[in-house]
Amino acid sequence: MFSAYIIHLLILIGIYMILSLSLQLAMGYSGLLNLGHVAFYAIGAYVSALLALAGVPFWICIILAGLVAMLFGFLLAIPTNKLKGDYLALATLGFTFVVYAVTLNWTDLTRGPLGLPGIPKPVLFGISFSDNLHFLFLTITIAIISYLIIKQIARSPFGKALQAARDDELAAEILGKNTFKLKSYSLAISAFFAGIAGSLYAHYITFIDPSSFTIMQLIPVLAIVIIGGLASLEGTLLAAIILTLIPEPLRFIGFPSSIIGPARQIIYALILLLILIFRPRGFFGKVKLE
Repeated sequence: MFSAYIIHLLILIGIYMILSLSLQLAMGYSGLLNLGHVAFYAIGAYVSALLALAGVPFWICIILAGLVAMLFGFLLAIPTNKLKGDYLALATLGFTFVVYAVTLNWTDLTRGPLGLPGIPKPVLFGISFSDNLHFLFLTITIAIISYLIIKQIARSPFGKALQAARDDELAAEILGKNTFKLKSYSLAISAFFAGIAGSLYAHYITFIDPSSFTIMQLIPVLAIVIIGGLASLEGTLLAAIILTLIPEPLRFIGFPSSIIGPARQIIYALILLLILIFRPRGFFGKVKLE
C-alpha cells in the first residue's frame, strides 16, 4: 500500500513537472506573467477526456489536447499583445475564469458540476496503462521528452530571441525581431505542453470537473516556477519534487482532510513569500521576478 502511495506521488510530480516546465517557457524565458496557464491545463484535460469517452485512441487524444490548448494560447496572445506585467496577469487571469465558466455552464458538453466520470486509462501500441506503475512509466517518459524539447527550444536561436525580448523588448524590435510573433509562439508552445499535462491528469484520475481547474490549482505551479528560479529548467524540476512532497507529512500526523487542503495552500504561500524575501531569484534563477 505504501508503494502505491509513492507511485501516486511520483505520477503527480511528473504531471506537475510538465505543467511547470511549460509555464517556465512563457514566464521565465519570455517574461510573460501568465495566470491563465491552468485554463490551458483544463482545456487539454477536457478535450482528451471527451475524445476518449467517444472512443478515440489515447495517442490521438493527447496530441489533440495539446494542439487545441496551443490554438487557444495563440488566440489569447492576440488581444493581450500590448499588455505587460500586472495588466497581462489580470487579462490572463480573466481567461481562466472564462474557461471555468464555460466548463461549469456548458452542461451539454461538459456535464457542468457533475463532471466527466469513467475516463478510460491510456492504451498505446496494444499496451494498457491501467496499472499505476505502468502509468508512472508513461508519465515520466512524457515528462523527460517535454523537458528535452523545452530545453532545446530555450537553447535555440528562437529561445535566445525570447530572452532578448524579455530583457529589453524595444532593443529586440530595433534589431529587427518581431516581438509579437515571439510572444505568440512562446505562449502557444507553453499552452501545448499544459494541454499534454491536462490530458495525463484526466486519464490518471479518470474523473474531472470544473473544480479541478480553479485558480487554486495555479498556486502550486506558480510557486514551483518562482521557487525553482525563472529561466531555470533544472530548478523547476527540483522545486516540483520538493513542493509536491513537503505537505505530505500532514497526512500522517492525523489531520482531517478538511484541514490538509487549506494547510497545503498556506504552506505553498509561506514558502513562496520567504523565497521572494530572502532569495528573489529562487533556487537557480537567472533573472529576478520584476
